[in-house]
Amino acid sequence: MFGEVLRHFREAALLTQEGLARQIPCDRSHVARVEAGTRVPQESFAKKCDELLGTGGVLLRLWGRIDWYPQVEHPDWFRRRAEMDEVAVTLREYQERVIPGLLQTSDYARALSSRYVSGVELEERVRARMSRQQRFLADGGPLYIVVLDESCLRNVVGGPDVMRDQCAHLLSVARLPNIRIQVAPAGPLEIVRPSGSMSLITLPEGRQWLYSESLNRGHFTNDPALYERYNQFYDVLRADALSAPQSAALIHEAMERYEHYGPERARHSDLGQEQLQRRQRRQLHRNSPRYPRRRPRPRQQNP
Repeated sequence: MFGEVLRHFREAALLTQEGLARQIPCDRSHVARVEAGTRVPQESFAKKCDELLGTGGVLLRLWGRIDWYPQVEHPDWFRRRAEMDEVAVTLREYQERVIPGLLQTSDYARALSSRYVSGVELEERVRARMSRQQRFLADGGPLYIVVLDESCLRNVVGGPDVMRDQCAHLLSVARLPNIRIQVAPAGPLEIVRPSGSMSLITLPEGRQWLYSESLNRGHFTNDPALYERYNQFYDVLRADALSAPQSAALIHEAMERYEHYGPERARHSDLGQEQLQRRQRRQLHRNSPRYPRRRPRPRQQNP
């Protein structure tokens, strides 16, 4: 329903999907998927579309009335962490290899989870993951700071198209006033990284928790000494990582690589196919039977 209403106002404004995306700004595929009903829009997206299309606030009011994630169920081992996200005042994370759940697109989350589950369970897991994001992506959301190891951008999940859209999404949410994304680049030996992903969670009344994960299990501790140790570790890591603008430039470079990966792969595929056909033609020519050519005899000259 939201997508149909958005399409109505966009077409009434004589804008293409690409034209609207350019003004928001966001990727054209994001507008297309919102209109098709396959991607849940952010509150800020609805508000911006209202402004650009002159709807009088229709989209934002509609966005607020839709139950985007009915009957969401989180895995038992993750439920406690999800409950913390619902009330967290500040969340600081370090993530390696994969994009953290609060920043994933639905396509990325689906591709990642499809390695372990399928069917109805897969869709429920994706819906549950997306439901956690709304509080952080809405206006006035809690402070969310994340340091991504560069491996998160290089580890391909779901193919180049999914990764391109994921990078575009990172650039989009990084513009929100409550979200900061930094990248710890590969290479520099002076950057000391944690041995695994971790989260530093501040709850109301100053309660602080350190969270990490292993396979199908979450680990919590509120030991003040341990929390302070990793708190200092995190501050040093942030200082050594790229700044937010530098990180955005690196993410943009990764997005461009994924954009060109598909056409480049197709070009190499076409070239490889052409070379294969040439080899096959040469092979057929070599294997074909040879017949002696009849050459004309030289004419004898009359004396």
